[in-house]
Amino acid sequence: MDLVYWKDMERTGMILTGLVVGLLSLFQLSIITVISTVSLAVICFTISVRIYYQVLYILSCGDGEHPFKSYLDLDISFSGEAADLYMQKAIVMALSAVDSLKGLFFVTNLVDSVKFLVLMYLVTYLGELCNGLTLLIIKAANLTSLLFFLPFFSRCDRTFFSEQVDIYFAKITAQIDNVKDTFQRLAQGGGPPPDPTPGGAKPQIQ
Repeated sequence: MDLVYWKDMERTGMILTGLVVGLLSLFQLSIITVISTVSLAVICFTISVRIYYQVLYILSCGDGEHPFKSYLDLDISFSGEAADLYMQKAIVMALSAVDSLKGLFFVTNLVDSVKFLVLMYLVTYLGELCNGLTLLIIKAANLTSLLFFLPFFSRCDRTFFSEQVDIYFAKITAQIDNVKDTFQRLAQGGGPPPDPTPGGAKPQIQ
């Protein structure tokens, strides 16, 4: 959530740039080429940093601590209960999908089966235009844009829009007050508007 809400601008910018570059690369290159190239770039960077810290330690300019120790110490394993829970959820979702497809293919509901037939017919035309990987890349690009930019713009524009709304409400309130004042003067028989200054001069009678 800190990345999504841009609490660390530098870190979020680096991750967003990497995601965008990776997604754009998938449009031009195969996924194997992209993964291998990204892996080469990452391992070249980590090896260079590791050697740099080791040289500093040899020159007595560093403490010799591993530069990526915090990442190595991250616990990404699941306990037995958590693994069983996720496995049960995956099995339930898979069985539910198979049950829904079984009902569609064997016409449990005629209307739903016809809708599925029309959908599959349209998907054949979609398959001629692009493959499944392209669709996944487009979906990932859309989700990335929404995930990073929607909270950013909502946070940036919140103050601006609130100020604009206050200005418009002030104008509308002033117009309503003018209309009320006009109707009150008409109800009292007309005449000039009252002098707003305290102790204003009284109209002279000629």
